[in-house]
Amino acid sequence: MGQRTPLYEQHVALGAKMVDFGGWDMPLHYGSQVEEHHQVRRDCGVFDVSHMTVVDIAGSGAKAYLQHLLANDVERLQVLGKALYSGMLNEQGGVIDDLIVYLAEDGYRMVVNAATRDKDLAWLQAQSAGFAVTLTERSDMAMLAIQGPQARNRVAELVAAPRAALIHELKVFQGLPEGDWFIARTGYTGEDGLEIILPAVEAPSFFNELVGAGIAPIGLGARDTLRLEAGMNLYGQDMTEEVSPLTANMGWTIAWEPAERDFIGRAALEAQRNDPALPRLVGLVLEERGVLRAHQVVRVAGIGEGEITSGSFSPTLGKSIALARVPAATADRAEVEIRGKWYPVRVVQPTFVRHGKILV
Repeated sequence: MGQRTPLYEQHVALGAKMVDFGGWDMPLHYGSQVEEHHQVRRDCGVFDVSHMTVVDIAGSGAKAYLQHLLANDVERLQVLGKALYSGMLNEQGGVIDDLIVYLAEDGYRMVVNAATRDKDLAWLQAQSAGFAVTLTERSDMAMLAIQGPQARNRVAELVAAPRAALIHELKVFQGLPEGDWFIARTGYTGEDGLEIILPAVEAPSFFNELVGAGIAPIGLGARDTLRLEAGMNLYGQDMTEEVSPLTANMGWTIAWEPAERDFIGRAALEAQRNDPALPRLVGLVLEERGVLRAHQVVRVAGIGEGEITSGSFSPTLGKSIALARVPAATADRAEVEIRGKWYPVRVVQPTFVRHGKILV
């Protein structure tokens, strides 16, 4: 038996197919993964993401600590609640984890991945030596993501007036407290929506209220196809401790200036930065019948080979799509080996769908 979120009983009562995910018992789907996917694209749905780890970072040295710890620069957070996406790297420039950090009134709030919790917390603690900083894991909190074009309006109708006002006022990639709730306009689907961190004891009743109002519960299966369509990386597949952010389509998350900011992994990235042979992460679209899967070989005529890192059937496109790490010189065509046969694929920018629109 794995760890359970405060909503475990609700998932079971709703008939969810439960699976192990990073040591947690989580819902894969509640009947139809494809229908759940479409529900988020056309309306909205609610995800239980309480397995993710929330860490509050406070103290006079909090900013300096995070400027050393992260490849992106928290100095960019000039507005209260503004969020920053960043890789947390090792000395070799590999990605220990990808995360979001928010500027709070008394420091910062960080949200990291569930499967990497133990190593992340150990790394955060180890790197805090020499900084006047306090790290507090918020295991007393749960987290729900309500995603889709109607998410903010639907949630605002269900909550008290101050929370509804905040939901309407939030800018994209901003999160602010309202009482003991923390409401953020962020997500992992390529749609608008909210991620709400709230006391664990309140999560079951709020989840029931959302579902009772017709906001469908969504499982991990649709969460994966939604994020893949949006071209969003999954830790452990598209990036790992052996993968540089420069080869994971994360170059935009590296703050090179100011040059004197010596973040962990900087020297390794500087050595890679201008390497013309560095592989890159691209999108693939299979025009024929078949399914693209992680670890399938990608062949680029006259150039070399690469590998799919994430792949699945795209319900929105009605085709199979993938993210793949390929040679730098790859153009717009390649081939993928599926069960011993080679199939042609289109090479595209790794964002297939955003805000409901097909982009490839």
